[in-house]
Amino acid sequence: MNICEILETYKNIAVVGISHKEYRPSRDIVNFLVANDFNVAGINPAIKTAGDIPVYKSLKDVPFEIDIVNVFRRSEKIGEIVPDVLEVKPKVLWLQLGIRNDDAVQPVIDAGIQTIQDRCIKIEHKKCF
Repeated sequence: MNICEILETYKNIAVVGISHKEYRPSRDIVNFLVANDFNVAGINPAIKTAGDIPVYKSLKDVPFEIDIVNVFRRSEKIGEIVPDVLEVKPKVLWLQLGIRNDDAVQPVIDAGIQTIQDRCIKIEHKKCF
């Protein structure tokens, strides 16, 4: 499935690494996603909400099926989220612009989960729609 098809079809997104600070890129992206009719949950064990967005400690705590896991974590930290990604089985693992870790995502790819690295979901959405 290409990126435009992904963004047209899948509407439940968990944002790993959402910040409580409004000026951070993760919050800008979340606000954009919500404004474009995506159902968004944040993942950050240190906070409970980010504006109007509910935030959970882990992907496993999200109370709905996750289509896309969108990640705002440093490249070297990606391996830490892979076990939860494999457990919740989203359709897509999406690493934001500047984030890439081929070794860490290989088990996700091997599990048949489409993986996008080093791409901004907001930029890609604007290209499609």
